[in-house]
Amino acid sequence: MAIQAIFRVLGVIPLLLSCAGAHQFVRFGYSGSICPSKWGELSPDYSLCSNGTHQSPIDIVRSATVVDPSLKPLDRDYNPANATLVDNGFNVMLKCGEEVGKMVIDGKNYTLKQMHWHSPSEHTIDGQRFPMEMHLVHASEDGNISVVAILYQYGHPDPFLYQIKEKVEELSREVCAGDEEAHVPTGLVDTKFLRRHTNKYFRYVGSLTTPPCTENVIWNVLGKVREISQDQAAALSSILGEEYRNNSRPTQPLNGRRIFLYHEGV
Repeated sequence: MAIQAIFRVLGVIPLLLSCAGAHQFVRFGYSGSICPSKWGELSPDYSLCSNGTHQSPIDIVRSATVVDPSLKPLDRDYNPANATLVDNGFNVMLKCGEEVGKMVIDGKNYTLKQMHWHSPSEHTIDGQRFPMEMHLVHASEDGNISVVAILYQYGHPDPFLYQIKEKVEELSREVCAGDEEAHVPTGLVDTKFLRRHTNKYFRYVGSLTTPPCTENVIWNVLGKVREISQDQAAALSSILGEEYRNNSRPTQPLNGRRIFLYHEGV
């Protein structure tokens, strides 16, 4: 059910629909016989997980990044919007309503579709892994995907998560009660904490970090590491089954890809 839920959320993307198609969902995980190194063997639909050359996540080595003066600030125009918390089985997702808004990259609109969390972080910076990472998944009308990744370290509570604290707890209760398709409407969610001005980010072309590992995804990894409390991180992780509480794919080879840096004022 987990991967089908994601396909429903990103239903406007033909590339993902072709992967979902009429094929039966094949369970994947993060340990044992269904761990990330085995994903490509689990289903022909997952072949890119093993054979792809532009896979994510990656280790971002600061000294190897290239400052690109042609990159623009991340123009994100998000609005307060209704949303729904969903237990996907392998992650916790916040599905956004259609009115939530967009991000603009190279003059193209990418609508925010959903966001979800990985623990610990999937991307690393100079080899450092962080306690948590949030992915804001966007889609354009012509089927392209762009993701904004936010890295978190332990510290003060994250204000965005704080506003849905009770809904996270409600989702946890539904899961504990045995609801296999647990979801909780959050009502109106304030997105101001997501659209903070960003003066530095890293951009590269990669893939989805879960099967089917679809490539040609534009990644934007924010340079500023934000803070999240240990209680908030634990609350999100505890919703998932024990085998999915560590839901980070290992970093993948660059295979000659370049990582570009936007740095305001440089």
